[in-house]
Amino acid sequence: MSTAESSEFSGKHITVAGLGVSGVSAARALAGLGAHVTVVDGGDSPKLRERAAGLEAEGIAVRLGDAATLPAGTGLVVTSPGWRPDSALFAAAAEAGVEVVGDVEIAWRLRALKHGRAATWLAVTGTNGKTTTVRMLASILKAAGLRTAAVGNIGTPIIDVVLGEQEYDVLAVELSSYQLHWAPSLRAHSGAVLNVAPDHLDWHGSLRAYAADKGRIYEGNTVACVYNVADPATERLVMAADVEEGCRAIGFTLGAPGPSMLGVVDGLLVDRAFVENRHQQAQELAEISDIAPEAGPPAPHNIANALAAAALARAYGVPATAVREGLRAFRPEAHRIAHVADVAGVAYVDDSKATNPHAAQASLAAYEPVVWIAGGLAKGATFDELVEASAKRLRGVVLIGAERALIREALARHAPDVPVVDLDRTDTGAMAAAVGEAARLARAGDTVLLAPACASMDMFTDYNQRGEVFAEAVRALAAGPGTDQ
Repeated sequence: MSTAESSEFSGKHITVAGLGVSGVSAARALAGLGAHVTVVDGGDSPKLRERAAGLEAEGIAVRLGDAATLPAGTGLVVTSPGWRPDSALFAAAAEAGVEVVGDVEIAWRLRALKHGRAATWLAVTGTNGKTTTVRMLASILKAAGLRTAAVGNIGTPIIDVVLGEQEYDVLAVELSSYQLHWAPSLRAHSGAVLNVAPDHLDWHGSLRAYAADKGRIYEGNTVACVYNVADPATERLVMAADVEEGCRAIGFTLGAPGPSMLGVVDGLLVDRAFVENRHQQAQELAEISDIAPEAGPPAPHNIANALAAAALARAYGVPATAVREGLRAFRPEAHRIAHVADVAGVAYVDDSKATNPHAAQASLAAYEPVVWIAGGLAKGATFDELVEASAKRLRGVVLIGAERALIREALARHAPDVPVVDLDRTDTGAMAAAVGEAARLARAGDTVLLAPACASMDMFTDYNQRGEVFAEAVRALAAGPGTDQ
């Protein structure tokens, strides 16, 4: 029997919602498994028409400009992560009694189809730190000699991985709240929620609903539910989860760990969870300086990320030596606390990936004093808590972007004495002006920090472009006037 014939999707009429990367991946995979696939998307741009033509050449139907009507005969809807639960297409599916799931759910159902055995999933979610933690985890697993990959929300569609030619022992899986919302049957070996802070509330409707979707990562865990001791909301999600008998709650902390925790003692990452006598013993895993050593001293939140990655790896049985080796081999991705240059004694740091207040607060906590460049699309977030917690660190603030007024108002309430430059611009050239204003405010020994606390799409393609434009402006500043770059 062929792979297509053995699939539960063979012969089924499936509608894929969205013509983005995950939608195209799902459509091709499902068609390859014998499903009759129709892709729908409300847009009708030249780029979408080009993608549609490629799929139609493979026998996959595509409908552009209408994302509200359920195609006749649909037996399953597979949605791209960003589609809101209240979308008209899903209302039509509910009325017709048709199940709606995401690409992660499809990958979970297909995980053993290609190779006859399923790779273990170690899963990570959280408002911030997911990608870094998953890449740290994959580096540790690789150091242990395991066949592994960092997948999911991290960029590689997970369906492509489970149906690919490469066979894996264990996968480090990054999952967004969107993906978890649409993955009802996912049951990971072990999962971690790094933190929970307001984000994507325009999609989820409330912080409670957002947190509940994050907490889905713990459902059915068999070995460990990893939580953040400093964020009680993550432990509450563990307590609410329905897990397999024997599954343990494992905390991580930047302080000295108690039993069933990982933490920090005298500059060492230590394990009091996966040792023979956790009440009296601790296992040294690594030194803080082992965390991406070429990048300089790690920020506190990256130490926390390393502990979470180590906890998941140890839950899988990885030896302590592999934790150290994996952390030493790990290199951070671009636009995450990335030092760009020193100019006139001022450090310029790119953390464009800080797209919400919680991420920006963690970034600001790593430096003092700071000239902060912030602003963009708020995604329903508020900024009072961020500004109140960071006010004493601020030398000055430069604001850009469509919803910068929300940050300006929070600064007026909680940091009225901090100088604020409000740039009434949303063009990409505003970043060079922002860097110039920040340089004017900064003094030798300060850090100019791009940690926008907002999404980027009002001015830039994504946070990557925003960070690149910032770095270009800093390099131009370093070169001085009249120098070609």
